[in-house]
Amino acid sequence: MAAAARLRRRLLLEVPWRWRCSPRRDGAACPSAGQIRAAFLRFFEERHGHRRLPSAPVRPRGDPRLLFVNAGMNQFKPIFLGTVHPRSELAQYRRVVNSQKCVRAGGKHNDLEDVGRDTYHHTFFEMLGNWSFGDYFKEEACSMAWELLTEVYEIPRDRLYVTYFGGDPSLGLSADEECRDVWLHLGVPASHVLPFPLKDNFWEMGDTGPCGPCTEIHYDHVGGGRNAAALVNQGSPDVVEIWNLVFMQYSREVEGNLLPLPQHHVDTGMGLERLVTVLQNKRSSYDTDLFTPILDAIHKVCRAPRYQGLVGNADVGRVNMAYRVVADHVRTLCVCITDGIYPGFSGAELVLRRILRRAVRFCSEVLQAPPGLLASLVPTVVEVLGDAYPELTRNANQIKDILNENEAAFLSSLERGRRIIERTVQQMEPSTNFPAEVAWSLYGSLGFPLDLIDLMLEEKGISLDSAAFNKLALEDAKRKAGGPQAGQTGTANTRLDVHSLAWLQGSSVPTTDDSPKYTYTLGLHGQYEFSPCQATVLMLYKDQSLHKEVGAGQRCGVILDRTNFYAEQGGQDSDQGYMIRLGQQDVLFPVESVHLCGGYVIHEVTAVETLRAGDQVQLFVDEAQRLACMRNHTATHLLSFALRRVLGDSTEQRGSHVTAQQLRFDFDTKGHVTVEQLQQVEQVVRDLIQKNEVVHMAEVPLTLARRVQGLRAVDEEYPDPVRIVSLGVPVENVLTCDSKAAMQTSVELCCGTHLLQTGSVEDLAIISERQLVKGISRVIAVTGGRAKEAREVGQCLAVEVDSVSLRMKQRITSIPEMQNLSKEVGQLTKVVASTAMPQWQRKELQTILKALQRTANTAIKKLELQQAEKVAQILLAKYCNQPVIIDTIPADSLSILMKVVNQLCDKSPGTSVLLLSPQTSGEVLCACQVSKSCLPGFSAADWAMAVCTQMEGKAGGSPIVAKGSGNAKGMQGALTTALEFAQSKL
Repeated sequence: MAAAARLRRRLLLEVPWRWRCSPRRDGAACPSAGQIRAAFLRFFEERHGHRRLPSAPVRPRGDPRLLFVNAGMNQFKPIFLGTVHPRSELAQYRRVVNSQKCVRAGGKHNDLEDVGRDTYHHTFFEMLGNWSFGDYFKEEACSMAWELLTEVYEIPRDRLYVTYFGGDPSLGLSADEECRDVWLHLGVPASHVLPFPLKDNFWEMGDTGPCGPCTEIHYDHVGGGRNAAALVNQGSPDVVEIWNLVFMQYSREVEGNLLPLPQHHVDTGMGLERLVTVLQNKRSSYDTDLFTPILDAIHKVCRAPRYQGLVGNADVGRVNMAYRVVADHVRTLCVCITDGIYPGFSGAELVLRRILRRAVRFCSEVLQAPPGLLASLVPTVVEVLGDAYPELTRNANQIKDILNENEAAFLSSLERGRRIIERTVQQMEPSTNFPAEVAWSLYGSLGFPLDLIDLMLEEKGISLDSAAFNKLALEDAKRKAGGPQAGQTGTANTRLDVHSLAWLQGSSVPTTDDSPKYTYTLGLHGQYEFSPCQATVLMLYKDQSLHKEVGAGQRCGVILDRTNFYAEQGGQDSDQGYMIRLGQQDVLFPVESVHLCGGYVIHEVTAVETLRAGDQVQLFVDEAQRLACMRNHTATHLLSFALRRVLGDSTEQRGSHVTAQQLRFDFDTKGHVTVEQLQQVEQVVRDLIQKNEVVHMAEVPLTLARRVQGLRAVDEEYPDPVRIVSLGVPVENVLTCDSKAAMQTSVELCCGTHLLQTGSVEDLAIISERQLVKGISRVIAVTGGRAKEAREVGQCLAVEVDSVSLRMKQRITSIPEMQNLSKEVGQLTKVVASTAMPQWQRKELQTILKALQRTANTAIKKLELQQAEKVAQILLAKYCNQPVIIDTIPADSLSILMKVVNQLCDKSPGTSVLLLSPQTSGEVLCACQVSKSCLPGFSAADWAMAVCTQMEGKAGGSPIVAKGSGNAKGMQGALTTALEFAQSKL
């Protein structure tokens, strides 16, 4: 034994340092996190022949179910699901190893709220993993793990405990004794090998799909010769899981049953942060060299005391919590920005925005750091992680710029929000909840994440009126969704009744100057800059009457002398934003919608405090929402031009609607738009985006506008002067008498707000196209990041469909395998129909899937018939033309059972047949057929009913054929009943 151990040590890969830092050797030099990561990768690559792969980006490719990559296995899902393209590189993998960047913030796995409160939660972490795809299995996986932990990392064996799946009788699953025996054979004491139930040691990818038992390795931080088995899986900070080895050997079907997988896979995951904590003899990952350089860099810039690792009440002023939040969040921000996720307003981008704002808030208010702290930490993050992930080094400057830009924008909002909260708290009655209207204005107008509002209130010992806040959120959602109840209140407060409009006009109240809505510019770095607008309240409108004053908490329409808000018209949604009173910066009046009526622009506002005519206000539009509308409106013009270019000049617009999320365009057409035409339309638009044409806008007299060649019909409803929007050609050029410029580009009459250059559209994808009525079609399209995401999803689904198509062409002789393939086609069909993706690609995939479903159905019927013929031949030989055949046979489905019955009756016309088939679920299937010569005295329906009733089941059918099911407990009695019933009728 000793000689064998020495030989194994000589065969181990050499490491560039001596592992002299086990938990029992205090004071010795510890390996760095970089060395620990490198040793893991080299061990599997050089010692055990694994292929080393780089980390996938944390932005999931084509998986709309995930905000971020949150586990090492995400990139290998197609292998586990069996959807990998047989010719892809992924399909060639047998054993691989990597260190995967992971983010858990938002969605199912969300650790954001816990970060900082304790010393071990993180939003970004690294997952070390090794995988086997149909190669090695339990024995090899456990042996490698034990070898690495005990011989390379030299973790004392007596501090390690392993768990295995203890079985689940309800699912018919026995304990994973194979795994248990592997660990015992490796020398792990029986007292350290522990069984646990389904919730602890059975891993599932989702409600359906690959799954299997797992074995976890736990580490006892205390040690000292004690037995800590009772603390495993009990949430003790002293005994923690460090590695999970998953053995994928089953597939969970839609019905809930488990089927063995044709190939067994191994999927392991070990958090680097937790492993480093063990090997560096620390109790918190924030005390390891993954974080200490960042914590030291924070201390150099901020005015707070040095980090001490305190938590809870001991952490006075939450200084240590702030250190942890900033250190964790800046790592996440660097990794996400590098991988193409930028702080934004939906999905993963919104989560990253919350992370950034949470970090900025702790930098500013708790650590009292000057602006720019986050960006100053980027070089330190790159120093810690750059060797493992060189993309961080390449993108360091871009990360700094984005952090600084977003931090500056939020700091001004943060200061204003803090003052609003302070002022509101001072005016509140004791023991009352924080007003929902104020929280809603912070959330909707300043972009404050709700958790940040809760945190700031929690520090003051105050709670938010959550019920009232949720009510406001529901009302806002209804307005945006345009449901039956949407906008009813807004309509009452923003649509002037005829009497009020007459009074305003008769009293010479000037109409609203809304020209400032067009006042915006492009900054040096390509960002749009929107200036606030100063105005005077002329009148307030509520309950279909005009007022000079409206009290706090009431919703009303505000009429101003001028505004920079865009009122809903021309198919474009109105702006949102907020207004403040001059001299009262800490009171926000959220503007929820804006409408134009008789020349007056009415802003729907919730009055947080009393509003009066004559108040001087400053208006701020929601810049993100406005920019999204501008992008989609300019894209609508590009789309209109592209449709005419591809479908012909006679193609006319019949309506459009532009929102921040998408654009809708209705047009007349002589027939269905083909897949090829949709592709051509998209390409024309993308070419115009690529050219980055200047968008020219100018107001011109209506008489001049009528001269523009190629402009769609100009009627008297347009105001005079009218606004012309021309892409790439100055307006004065299209107005000349002989100009044909408007025939070669997009020239439209439009009062909407537009981009200044087409390049800012970034991309366009048509995600829906259908005929509304004969001759009129409707397309829905998305732009920018949404278009990019739609294309990625489409590409991934195309690969999955191609994979299914290739597997369908292989010779499959197993009915369950073909049925699974058929189910996969059905599931893909649903996903393709419901997922946002290019419509031309959707149509192509739907055509392929429809054909695949037909092929699968035909193949299943053929295989079932072949199987039925074999079973029928055996039964015919067994019963030799007897008038009644009653028996039990194995059958995977009622369809097969019925086919066996049919085959028997076809080949022996005078025979009546009843067959039962017990299933693993405990159900018994029943099928029968009565010879026509026995009718009408002998009914198949009555026969099946008598038999299935005996089994506490149900049945139905006709006098000739019938089927049903029941419980296996009554099967023997059912066979007796079947025979007695037949004998009584013959």
